[in-house]
Amino acid sequence: MLKALFAVLTGLVGAALLHLVIILSLPYFSEKDAYTRVLAEGDRHVFHRLPDSPDRAGLVQNDPFLETSVCAYDISQGPIRVYASGQVPFWSMAIYDPASNEVFSINDRTAAAGILDVVLATPVQLTVLRKSLPEPIAQSILVETQQADGYVVLRTMVPQPSFAPGATKFLSEAVCTPFDWRQR
Repeated sequence: MLKALFAVLTGLVGAALLHLVIILSLPYFSEKDAYTRVLAEGDRHVFHRLPDSPDRAGLVQNDPFLETSVCAYDISQGPIRVYASGQVPFWSMAIYDPASNEVFSINDRTAAAGILDVVLATPVQLTVLRKSLPEPIAQSILVETQQADGYVVLRTMVPQPSFAPGATKFLSEAVCTPFDWRQR
């Protein structure tokens, strides 16, 4: 009986200590998620190129044949348009919610004419947009998301150094920005 009581008491003290360690370490780990790191890159609705070595947010390009840019977004006030075009051998774009769940992805092989043209909106915003689609986005791919916040990752391939100028131009001219979506 005494051994069983001692075992239960040891288990309770161990569980309490484990929970205390977990609770005290949460702030350290919660600031290390991808969304928080992308927000630390700079302003929302702007693509930020990732460097070859870890930056202040801890993000880095880890593939020598890919150039990567990230853009944090907030569509609570209106949809955003993600647009890019250029002469690159390959590009891919993925949209993630704040929990890093992939919402949508596309690449140059599945996009019309190899041009990235996506409008990201909430269900209500898309309903309004579909009623009278503005001409500039008539050919855009409309993507619906429940989350108002998230981030976009845009990658382009650089198989040889001679492709670097095209990749730089492609990523520097890419947009991830709100637009005037309501008809006046």
